[in-house]
Amino acid sequence: MISRLLAALSALLLAIMPAFAAPVRIKDLVEFDGVRSNDLVGYGLVVGLNGTGDGLRNSPFTEEIMTNILERLGVNVTGEQFRPNNVAAVLVTAELPPFARAGSRIDVTVSAIGDADSLLGGTLVMTPLNAADGEIYAVSQGTVIAGGVSAAGDGAEVVQGVPTSGVIPAGATVEREVAFDFTSLASIRMALRSPDFTTAARIETAVNEAFGRRVAVMLDAGTVQLDIGATGARSPAHALVQVENVLVEPELRARVVVDQASGTIVMGADVRISRVAVSQGNLTLRIEEAPLVVQPNPFSDGETIVVPRTNAAIEEEPGIGLAEISSGATLSEVVAGLNALGVAPRDMIDILKSIKAAGALHAEFVVR
Repeated sequence: MISRLLAALSALLLAIMPAFAAPVRIKDLVEFDGVRSNDLVGYGLVVGLNGTGDGLRNSPFTEEIMTNILERLGVNVTGEQFRPNNVAAVLVTAELPPFARAGSRIDVTVSAIGDADSLLGGTLVMTPLNAADGEIYAVSQGTVIAGGVSAAGDGAEVVQGVPTSGVIPAGATVEREVAFDFTSLASIRMALRSPDFTTAARIETAVNEAFGRRVAVMLDAGTVQLDIGATGARSPAHALVQVENVLVEPELRARVVVDQASGTIVMGADVRISRVAVSQGNLTLRIEEAPLVVQPNPFSDGETIVVPRTNAAIEEEPGIGLAEISSGATLSEVVAGLNALGVAPRDMIDILKSIKAAGALHAEFVVR
């Protein structure tokens, strides 16, 4: 019985973190100071839609931008009344990667902001993309590849995916470079994606051992500073080539992550539970309404009334008794103890919450 329960629940209880963290490259643990991307955004117009564009009566800004584009092209539409339904106003977003040079191409995402039904088959008209400083860094144009499809008839409509959003691969050309003199840096800070004092200390030790001298120093739990001059490299870029592939074993925090939507449970290897006893049972409260209609006799002086009838019952399953988890139990012992209860993953989530509330679960508990 126990083996069957373990086999059934082990597929649903995901304990995927190993007992010891595998060595990871420094480039996968940190962000290098100055090596970062920049977000771009623009406001444009998608044309060529098959009757799935904005309703201009409900989206007047679409008509305004269309008028501006036509006037820039030398077409005078002042005072004209046009109601095309093959255009849609969109927001265009992109990410300018670090060290992007003028003339290089980047991907863009196009999203409708009006009441358009679909951007499938549309073409984005030349749209400038601005950064946070208000300057134009790229210009986008091209055919939109929508992420879904929709079809509608007189009595029904079906939508798959998100047809009001799409992408244009390599759809923008970089026109302006970010002013940053990387070669003049005397030191570079490495910012840990998951700040931890132990991991930062290990990075400091690993880098110093790789160079054979003291070139890195830990500033805090999230920052390690690299002295470019002390490395003896010809430039900061050459120094980072030697640093980014150094292997470090990161320190993992004890954490339990549960996803209530899918019933998934993920527990880290360092999760510990104090000695605790757990019991689980189901309580069901059932209320049924069965109203009775009472009618008077034929041709009599009376009225029809509804008499309420309610059946209420409480059902409680016998439960499975108490299961004990010993103090300082390891990950495998915790999993075995919980599986021995023979409960479903969603009930197991409630059990873990209760253990955490009792102060016996020594780990960060994350619910998504």
